[in-house]
Amino acid sequence: MNIGFLGLGKLGLPVSLAVENKGHKIFGYDISKQTLEDIRNRKIRYREEWVDKYLPSTKLEINDIDQLVKNSEIIFVPIQTPHDPEYEGVTRIPQKRIDFDYSYLKSGLKDLSHAIEKNNEDKVVIIISTVLPGTIRNEIKPLLGKHTKLCYNPFFIAMGSTIRDFLYPEFILFGVDDENAAAKAQNFYKTICDSPFYKTTIENAELIKVSYNTMISTKISFVNTIMEACHKLPNTNVDDVTNALKMANRRLISDAYLSGGMGDGGGCHPRDNIALSHLSQKLSLSYDWFDSIMMQREKQSDWLANLVIDNSKDRQINILGKTFKPETNLLLGSPSILLKNLIEEKKYKVFAWDPYVDEPYEKVSAKMNWIDDKIKHTFFIGTKHPDFIKFKFPRNSIIIDPFRYLYNIKGCEIIRIGDNTIK
Repeated sequence: MNIGFLGLGKLGLPVSLAVENKGHKIFGYDISKQTLEDIRNRKIRYREEWVDKYLPSTKLEINDIDQLVKNSEIIFVPIQTPHDPEYEGVTRIPQKRIDFDYSYLKSGLKDLSHAIEKNNEDKVVIIISTVLPGTIRNEIKPLLGKHTKLCYNPFFIAMGSTIRDFLYPEFILFGVDDENAAAKAQNFYKTICDSPFYKTTIENAELIKVSYNTMISTKISFVNTIMEACHKLPNTNVDDVTNALKMANRRLISDAYLSGGMGDGGGCHPRDNIALSHLSQKLSLSYDWFDSIMMQREKQSDWLANLVIDNSKDRQINILGKTFKPETNLLLGSPSILLKNLIEEKKYKVFAWDPYVDEPYEKVSAKMNWIDDKIKHTFFIGTKHPDFIKFKFPRNSIIIDPFRYLYNIKGCEIIRIGDNTIK
């Protein structure tokens, strides 16, 4: 295939060389004259593995933007979305928070789309740039013409190993705006690698990209907190601690606990975090990470409490599930009970029932007015018990489901927390 690149910088050039190495013909354009001159002279000003191997023999054609469009079946857009230097983490955090700078991306895409419209032929345009959710649909797409068929395909690569990471990705992410464009892009990728595809909405893909990066930041900042604690605690070594944690590939180094739902709970986790917060204060650690974990848990529960109240005007509030996890009768550290307490703190009455703890449904249904159709109810699923899939919800109930496992209950409205997908 003929593959174009609008941008031949630190991302665009290595990826184009990788694509060429897989047998495709590559075309490129960059607004920087210095970048183009360096490529023509077969040199780069940054360290990037494998580029030195591929660059001397490349047959990359550098065109103007009109020729790039004419020659290419698919055009990648790896244009940067930078911050000002003060937002790049090399100084103290600025007081003001700002979005990425989209000016380069917008300018490049406007020029590209103009050339595509002149060419009067549909072209698949794959945006790689990191953006915040909503940017492509609200700020980028309105700038483009009808022949520009978009996909959002952010890369998960590390500078220095760009080619290797592109050729051997963990998965390939597509934010889909046009199904035909996505299919063509997918067929192209089948010539590059055999990694799995993950297709979703553009907004989801935008959020996945920045979430991926931030999860890495979270791991790094957490382990550095442990490092600081070890520096201040006798007879501790951060490498010994982390080497043990790395062995926990069933819970810690896995996909476990990566499903949205209720907060952390049980007899150990909240207790341990509060105890570690005490240790953090005792050691005068630079940042109390553990207190932050508990504050996030509480703030999230408070948000859920307000969500329940907002959906309970003239309704009876019911929480289904009191245990800290499904199919157990253990109440220690239950986020569901925390939620109940926070709602009651706001002066609302709450009925809570758990099939693994309380009297059977037959005995409590009348007591809780679940059989009286004249009383309107709001139900919150506090624990993901399988029992609630077949629960006899009264008609006209509002059901708030943070686990998103309930569907199509006749006569009821279901609010699936975290599921705001455009249908």
